[in-house]
Amino acid sequence: MIRSAALDDVPEILTMIRELAAYERAEEQARATGEQLREALFGEHPAAFALIAEDDDTGETMGYALWFPRFSTWTGTRGMHLEDLYVRPQARGSGHGKALLAALAATCRQSGYDRFEWWVLSWNTPAIDFYTSLGVELMEEWKVCRLSGEPLEELAAQAPQAVAPACDG
Repeated sequence: MIRSAALDDVPEILTMIRELAAYERAEEQARATGEQLREALFGEHPAAFALIAEDDDTGETMGYALWFPRFSTWTGTRGMHLEDLYVRPQARGSGHGKALLAALAATCRQSGYDRFEWWVLSWNTPAIDFYTSLGVELMEEWKVCRLSGEPLEELAAQAPQAVAPACDG
């Protein structure tokens, strides 16, 4: 079963975020707190949305997907960015990942989104094979750019004083 995440799911989502970070060999980078996740998913201005995959027989949480809207200047439409797709090791191969992706694809169609995009680590061959089996186009000519930490602070310090924040979160 796939359902929208509820406030009570935050501790389990946080646990799965840590499990995903361990799988991706980046445990130290998973620093989100329960409070941050609650605000991001269920606050006054949600920054993201989540779906939960549950075992049909036991109701046990088997995985989650966390996404947020994005915008394309080329199409003039919104799209979906999938931040996390995670299925617990014992549940892999049983259809939970595909069901989560199908539910997200349906959300895209219902919302008029033209694109559904996410990143995958180049070494994660099982995920790449799974995604390509669904017809995903790998955008290998694009590189992800990330500015954080000290370089972000240094560049921000160079902003003209007249620049005001464009959004509230």
